[in-house]
Amino acid sequence: MPPSNKWCVRWAVCLSFVLALIPWTRGSLNCHKMCICASNIVSCSKVNLTGVPNDLPNYTSVLDLSFNNISGLRAQWTKHKLPNLHNLLLSHNRLNFLSSEAFVFVKQLRYLDLSSNLLRQLDEFIFEPLVHLEVLLLYNNHISQIDRTAFSGLNSLQKLYLSQNLVVRFPSELIKDKSRPERMSLLDLSSNRIKVLPIADLQALSAWVKDGMYLHNNTLICDCELYSLMAHWYIRRLNSAVDFKDDHTCVHPSPEKRVLRVYDLNTHMNCSTFKETDEEFYLDQTISLRCDTRHRDMSKTWMLPGNIILTPGNNHSYNVDKDGSLKITSIKPEESGVYTCFAVSEYLNETLYVVVKVHNFTLNGNNDSLNTAYTTLVGCLASVVLVLIYLYLTPCRCFCCPDQGKSKNLQEDSIHSSMLSVTPTHEDMATKAELNRHVAFIDPKDLQGQNGKVNPNGEEEVDEEAMQGKGKRKKSVADSISSVFSDTPIVV
Repeated sequence: MPPSNKWCVRWAVCLSFVLALIPWTRGSLNCHKMCICASNIVSCSKVNLTGVPNDLPNYTSVLDLSFNNISGLRAQWTKHKLPNLHNLLLSHNRLNFLSSEAFVFVKQLRYLDLSSNLLRQLDEFIFEPLVHLEVLLLYNNHISQIDRTAFSGLNSLQKLYLSQNLVVRFPSELIKDKSRPERMSLLDLSSNRIKVLPIADLQALSAWVKDGMYLHNNTLICDCELYSLMAHWYIRRLNSAVDFKDDHTCVHPSPEKRVLRVYDLNTHMNCSTFKETDEEFYLDQTISLRCDTRHRDMSKTWMLPGNIILTPGNNHSYNVDKDGSLKITSIKPEESGVYTCFAVSEYLNETLYVVVKVHNFTLNGNNDSLNTAYTTLVGCLASVVLVLIYLYLTPCRCFCCPDQGKSKNLQEDSIHSSMLSVTPTHEDMATKAELNRHVAFIDPKDLQGQNGKVNPNGEEEVDEEAMQGKGKRKKSVADSISSVFSDTPIVV
């Protein structure tokens, strides 16, 4: 055989060998004969599978196993790791069991659909390996028990669908600060059997989280706290409240167990009509005002009272945090007013108003305004009372004293000489003083030259020569200077 022919034969043998290897190579990748393989997508939907096909290609990024009869997902449902698998669809099967190690070989999952199956419970740490998972669909199952650690490790979770199940306990671990996925913007718990909500935890959530918190069609117990919560969401025009307004119902805690609309509780249960309250703070307190928008990533600008736009560096007592909150250091009463936040994004513009009221005293209760105005008022009232007591509640006059002699000579009362009369006459001054007595402060100097001298005891020393033949007599204490403060009105 010529050398050229031998060379051609060798090439033909090699080519046939390579062609023979091609089907074997495809068989090793095991694109199941009932599945459809397109690039890195493997679709085995609606082919009555009872288990996951073995030896899936390791380059698979999307695996669709929906609408089959798969009953469980065991630890080694795939023989080797699938590092590129991002989407796994297992909806509309007969899944009633998930192994605790079912997702060990698919840690790169970002989308997992387990909806419309027969799952009854979620065990502890079941999804912990899925640190990159963003969307988890569990709706339309029979889930009644959720372990508190079932969603641990889902740090990247953004959307969780748990509607149309038998859930009784609200999974509060999904909304608490320490355990809540930071970027979770949708939690659908509608159409379950939840009776009580963690009101305080829900109120503390940002508006962009509450905007995707769906709670309608549950068996919630009616109370005014539930009404206030949902009324606030509706006033803020949150989608979760507005889109399903008529489906927010609750069960009245009465023997009849009536089903009422949550937004009608202000009439059925006399709940007070919800009203947004002002933010109240104290003198020298450092505060933070939230720009609580319905979308997370928005550009935010603040306007201070008096229509002053806050710009970086124009006031050292105002600072805007990374999340858009306005921080005010040592707030003063004159900084009370309406603070406006303008939020802008590609899809939405929002304007939020925060009304701030600052009390003129510190948080410890040192009320400066009370120390001035209130104390002054009390002092004035006390002064008026003391004056009235001084004028009208003095001891009785001495005409009621039993030892007062009838021979008292009222005309010799030296104090009467200082009384002021309506007309300057020399009539009987003692008689007019009884009818027209007024408070008088007598200077002892003014009494010089009168019929006697005043001593410190209020007694009058009578001149012996003037009283010759009559004996000595002491002026009664009752008729001393203090006796002029009686209850008899005096005209001056």
